[in-house]
Amino acid sequence: MSVRLLFCLLLPLLTACATSQSPSHSAMANQLLHDELFAPVGGLPEPEQVFALPAGVAAELKRSFERQRAATSGGELAHRWLANQLNATDGGFRYQDNDTRIAADSYLDRAGNCMSLVVLATAMADAIGVGVDFQDVLVQPVWDRQGDFYLVNGHVNLRLLPTKEANVVHFSEPIQIDFLPARAMRGYQRVHVDRPMLLAMFYNNLAAEALVTGDHDKAYGLIRLSLAQSTAFVPAFNTLAILYRYHGREDLAEFVYREALKLEPQNMTTLYNLALILADQDRLSEWAEIHKVLELARIRNPYYYYDMAEQALSEHEYQQAVNWYLQAVEKADYRHEFYFGLSQAYWASGNPMKARQSMEKAMQLSRDENNKRRYQAKLNAMASH
Repeated sequence: MSVRLLFCLLLPLLTACATSQSPSHSAMANQLLHDELFAPVGGLPEPEQVFALPAGVAAELKRSFERQRAATSGGELAHRWLANQLNATDGGFRYQDNDTRIAADSYLDRAGNCMSLVVLATAMADAIGVGVDFQDVLVQPVWDRQGDFYLVNGHVNLRLLPTKEANVVHFSEPIQIDFLPARAMRGYQRVHVDRPMLLAMFYNNLAAEALVTGDHDKAYGLIRLSLAQSTAFVPAFNTLAILYRYHGREDLAEFVYREALKLEPQNMTTLYNLALILADQDRLSEWAEIHKVLELARIRNPYYYYDMAEQALSEHEYQQAVNWYLQAVEKADYRHEFYFGLSQAYWASGNPMKARQSMEKAMQLSRDENNKRRYQAKLNAMASH
């Protein structure tokens, strides 16, 4: 029995915990790692480099804050001043998906993903003595696909904490730094994350991005750094196991998956990836046990419906394709390729008005200029018919 090789890879964050490190942390990391399979890669950021600002910036931030504080007769609060400097919700920091950066790089052009914003904000907070609180926000997962990978995007942010001063009482609350306004985060559970865990997440982000581009040696080096920070972040286990599979070591991949399941027995990504190995090896009784759990989770994946729609479209079952695409859109109405496929299916089934509407939606959602031009060309072709 064969199963199509589509790995689930978490990027950047889906499940994180603040589990403290056990005494066997190093032993666990050593059990998981096999350096002999990969070439060493230089130039990877060490933990101290992740939060380092460009030369002279920290001192300039301190001077700027002190000037502002003096101008307001000492009334300017450091965390409030810093929040205004970042100002992510008003365009002070541009969002760029799948682009994880160290603080120095983010500072220069104020762009990156949510992890990049957290890292930059932390570096700036360190410079002026503001405390921070990292939060893994358990939002509904946002699905993406890059080549052979399903990516599940989670969300992380931080709060800037008021500075405590002797004999001074400030009536000020922590300030959330996020691309999304605080009201959009209401109702979502937040899990406190310490700095080592955040670094483990950061390195796993970079490893995932390297894996997608095919740089396996770099991805391994970054996972090594992630595990050096924490062996409690299960997505890093999954990234490592995927690397082993690409190198033909399913035995090592299975070991890593089973170690991950000791930490999180119901982690769907780990179970799915382990099921791929069991199916490829015709270990059907073991596969069936996992499949019972996975079958319920599969219907939550919008790409399941998208794949069914693509298959129906290729077989000229246009109305069936429309129905499948609509279900994909219902699960994830932010994916431009779903609307592009829906437009094709509507056009083929004789509904030009809805085909144009869907193509316009695809163009609106896409951030890629090449896709936008392609969608505009399709719209122009529709208008000429």
